Amino acid sequence: MLKSEARQLFRDRRRALTEAGWATASDAIQERFFTWFSGVDLPPGPVIHTFLPIARQKEVDTWPIVRRLWQDFSQITLVAPVTDRSSGEMTNYALRPDTPVVAGAYGIPEPTGAGRPVSASAIDLVLVPLLAFDLRGHRVGYGGGFYDRFLARCRPDCLKVGLSLFEPIEVIQDVFEGDVRLNYCLTPDQTYCFPISAG
Repeated sequence: MLKSEARQLFRDRRRALTEAGWATASDAIQERFFTWFSGVDLPPGPVIHTFLPIARQKEVDTWPIVRRLWQDFSQITLVAPVTDRSSGEMTNYALRPDTPVVAGAYGIPEPTGAGRPVSASAIDLVLVPLLAFDLRGHRVGYGGGFYDRFLARCRPDCLKVGLSLFEPIEVIQDVFEGDVRLNYCLTPDQTYCFPISAG
Protein backbone atom coordinates (compact mmCIF):
# COMPACT_ATOMS: atom_id res chain seq x y z
CA MET A 1 0.00 0.00 0.00
CA LEU A 2 1.24 3.51 -0.78
CA LYS A 3 1.59 6.06 2.02
CA SER A 4 -1.11 8.29 0.50
CA GLU A 5 -3.53 5.36 0.39
CA ALA A 6 -2.74 4.32 3.96
CA ARG A 7 -3.02 7.92 5.16
CA GLN A 8 -6.53 8.28 3.73
CA LEU A 9 -7.68 4.82 4.82
CA PHE A 10 -6.61 5.20 8.42
CA ARG A 11 -7.82 8.77 8.72
CA ASP A 12 -11.22 7.45 7.67
CA ARG A 13 -10.98 4.58 10.15
CA ARG A 14 -10.17 7.02 12.93
CA ARG A 15 -13.11 9.24 12.02
CA ALA A 16 -15.36 6.19 12.19
CA LEU A 17 -14.37 5.47 15.79
CA THR A 18 -16.85 6.44 18.46
CA GLU A 19 -15.57 8.44 21.42
CA ALA A 20 -16.04 5.34 23.58
CA GLY A 21 -14.17 3.16 21.09
CA TRP A 22 -11.29 5.64 20.92
CA ALA A 23 -11.08 5.85 24.74
CA THR A 24 -11.20 2.06 25.14
CA ALA A 25 -8.44 1.56 22.56
CA SER A 26 -6.27 4.25 24.17
CA ASP A 27 -6.74 2.65 27.61
CA ALA A 28 -5.70 -0.74 26.23
CA ILE A 29 -2.57 0.80 24.70
CA GLN A 30 -1.73 2.41 28.04
CA GLU A 31 -1.93 -0.96 29.80
CA ARG A 32 0.14 -2.60 27.06
CA PHE A 33 2.74 0.17 27.32
CA PHE A 34 3.31 -0.38 31.04
CA THR A 35 3.45 -4.16 30.65
CA TRP A 36 6.06 -3.68 27.91
CA PHE A 37 7.84 -0.91 29.84
CA SER A 38 8.37 -3.14 32.89
CA GLY A 39 10.75 -5.29 30.83
CA VAL A 40 12.70 -2.53 29.07
CA ASP A 41 16.33 -1.90 29.93
CA LEU A 42 16.81 1.87 30.14
CA PRO A 43 19.58 3.90 31.80
CA PRO A 44 19.00 5.34 35.29
CA GLY A 45 16.89 8.49 35.19
CA PRO A 46 15.83 8.06 31.56
CA VAL A 47 14.48 10.83 29.34
CA ILE A 48 11.24 9.91 27.55
CA HIS A 49 9.70 11.91 24.72
CA THR A 50 5.94 11.74 24.28
CA PHE A 51 3.63 13.31 21.75
CA LEU A 52 0.55 15.01 23.14
CA PRO A 53 -2.63 13.95 21.38
CA ILE A 54 -4.72 16.06 19.03
CA ALA A 55 -8.12 14.98 20.32
CA ARG A 56 -10.03 16.07 17.19
CA GLN A 57 -7.76 13.77 15.13
CA LYS A 58 -8.45 10.89 17.55
CA GLU A 59 -4.75 10.32 18.12
CA VAL A 60 -3.89 7.76 20.80
CA ASP A 61 -4.54 9.50 24.12
CA THR A 62 -1.11 9.62 25.80
CA TRP A 63 -2.23 11.64 28.82
CA PRO A 64 -2.97 8.53 30.96
CA ILE A 65 0.58 7.30 30.21
CA VAL A 66 1.99 10.72 31.11
CA ARG A 67 0.09 10.92 34.40
CA ARG A 68 1.09 7.40 35.44
CA LEU A 69 4.75 8.10 34.63
CA TRP A 70 4.57 11.27 36.74
CA GLN A 71 2.97 9.37 39.61
CA ASP A 72 4.92 6.10 39.65
CA PHE A 73 8.26 6.88 37.98
CA SER A 74 9.55 10.12 39.46
CA GLN A 75 13.09 9.33 38.25
CA ILE A 76 11.96 9.77 34.63
CA THR A 77 12.23 13.09 32.81
CA LEU A 78 9.35 13.53 30.38
CA VAL A 79 9.68 15.85 27.39
CA ALA A 80 7.22 16.91 24.70
CA PRO A 81 7.77 18.72 21.40
CA VAL A 82 7.15 22.24 20.18
CA THR A 83 6.83 22.37 16.39
CA ASP A 84 8.36 25.12 14.28
CA ARG A 85 6.55 25.19 10.95
CA SER A 86 9.06 27.59 9.38
CA SER A 87 12.07 25.34 9.99
CA GLY A 88 10.23 22.00 9.85
CA GLU A 89 11.86 20.99 13.14
CA MET A 90 10.67 20.01 16.62
CA THR A 91 12.28 21.19 19.86
CA ASN A 92 11.76 19.25 23.09
CA TYR A 93 10.93 20.78 26.45
CA ALA A 94 10.38 19.25 29.87
CA LEU A 95 6.81 18.21 30.62
CA ARG A 96 5.98 18.33 34.33
CA PRO A 97 2.66 18.30 36.21
CA ASP A 98 2.80 22.11 36.50
CA THR A 99 3.88 22.77 32.89
CA PRO A 100 1.35 24.94 31.00
CA VAL A 101 0.19 23.27 27.77
CA VAL A 102 -1.34 25.28 24.92
CA ALA A 103 -2.44 24.49 21.37
CA GLY A 104 0.39 25.32 18.97
CA ALA A 105 1.01 24.63 15.29
CA TYR A 106 -1.67 22.43 13.68
CA GLY A 107 -3.57 22.48 16.99
CA ILE A 108 -0.95 20.25 18.64
CA PRO A 109 -0.81 20.58 22.45
CA GLU A 110 2.63 21.96 23.38
CA PRO A 111 4.45 22.74 26.64
CA THR A 112 5.18 26.43 27.32
CA GLY A 113 7.41 28.21 29.80
CA ALA A 114 9.36 25.00 30.28
CA GLY A 115 12.89 26.40 30.38
CA ARG A 116 15.77 25.28 28.24
CA PRO A 117 15.27 22.80 25.39
CA VAL A 118 16.31 19.16 25.82
CA SER A 119 18.67 17.84 23.15
CA ALA A 120 17.48 14.96 20.98
CA SER A 121 20.71 13.16 21.86
CA ALA A 122 19.65 13.07 25.54
CA ILE A 123 16.43 11.15 24.83
CA ASP A 124 16.30 7.42 25.58
CA LEU A 125 12.79 6.52 24.39
CA VAL A 126 10.36 8.20 21.98
CA LEU A 127 6.63 7.56 21.81
CA VAL A 128 5.90 8.11 18.13
CA PRO A 129 2.52 9.15 16.68
CA LEU A 130 1.35 7.55 13.45
CA LEU A 131 -1.64 6.88 11.24
CA ALA A 132 -0.51 3.43 10.09
CA PHE A 133 2.49 1.09 10.23
CA ASP A 134 3.63 -2.07 8.49
CA LEU A 135 5.12 -5.40 9.52
CA ARG A 136 8.66 -4.09 8.91
CA GLY A 137 8.32 -1.18 11.33
CA HIS A 138 7.79 1.57 8.78
CA ARG A 139 5.18 4.18 9.68
CA VAL A 140 2.87 6.62 7.95
CA GLY A 141 2.42 10.00 9.62
CA TYR A 142 0.66 13.13 8.44
CA GLY A 143 3.27 13.76 5.76
CA GLY A 144 5.18 16.70 7.25
CA GLY A 145 8.31 14.71 8.06
CA PHE A 146 8.71 16.33 11.50
CA TYR A 147 9.20 13.05 13.36
CA ASP A 148 11.55 11.56 10.77
CA ARG A 149 13.81 14.61 11.04
CA PHE A 150 13.65 14.52 14.83
CA LEU A 151 14.28 10.75 15.08
CA ALA A 152 17.28 11.08 12.79
CA ARG A 153 18.85 13.36 15.43
CA CYS A 154 18.29 10.86 18.24
CA ARG A 155 20.99 8.39 19.28
CA PRO A 156 21.02 5.03 17.45
CA ASP A 157 20.16 3.25 20.73
CA CYS A 158 17.13 5.48 21.42
CA LEU A 159 14.03 3.29 21.42
CA LYS A 160 11.38 4.39 18.94
CA VAL A 161 7.96 3.11 20.02
CA GLY A 162 4.90 3.68 17.86
CA LEU A 163 1.39 3.79 19.33
CA SER A 164 -1.34 2.67 16.93
CA LEU A 165 -5.09 2.33 17.30
CA PHE A 166 -5.08 -0.28 14.53
CA GLU A 167 -3.17 -3.38 13.52
CA PRO A 168 -0.47 -3.13 10.80
CA ILE A 169 -0.76 -3.33 7.06
CA GLU A 170 1.60 -5.77 5.38
CA VAL A 171 3.89 -3.40 3.48
CA ILE A 172 4.23 0.34 2.95
CA GLN A 173 5.57 0.36 -0.59
CA ASP A 174 6.99 3.85 -1.00
CA VAL A 175 9.41 4.13 1.93
CA PHE A 176 12.57 6.13 1.29
CA GLU A 177 16.00 6.58 2.81
CA GLY A 178 14.93 9.33 5.22
CA ASP A 179 12.18 7.24 6.82
CA VAL A 180 13.15 6.13 10.34
CA ARG A 181 11.84 2.73 11.36
CA LEU A 182 10.26 1.89 14.68
CA ASN A 183 11.79 -0.53 17.17
CA TYR A 184 8.36 -1.41 18.58
CA CYS A 185 4.71 -0.62 17.96
CA LEU A 186 1.94 -1.08 20.51
CA THR A 187 -1.68 -1.57 19.52
CA PRO A 188 -4.67 -2.37 21.75
CA ASP A 189 -4.12 -6.09 21.06
CA GLN A 190 -0.45 -6.66 20.22
CA THR A 191 3.13 -5.62 20.90
CA TYR A 192 5.21 -5.66 17.72
CA CYS A 193 9.00 -5.81 17.75
CA PHE A 194 11.03 -4.93 14.67
CA PRO A 195 14.60 -6.26 14.62
CA ILE A 196 17.12 -3.67 13.44
CA SER A 197 18.24 -6.02 10.67
CA ALA A 198 14.76 -6.20 9.15
CA GLY A 199 14.30 -4.67 5.68
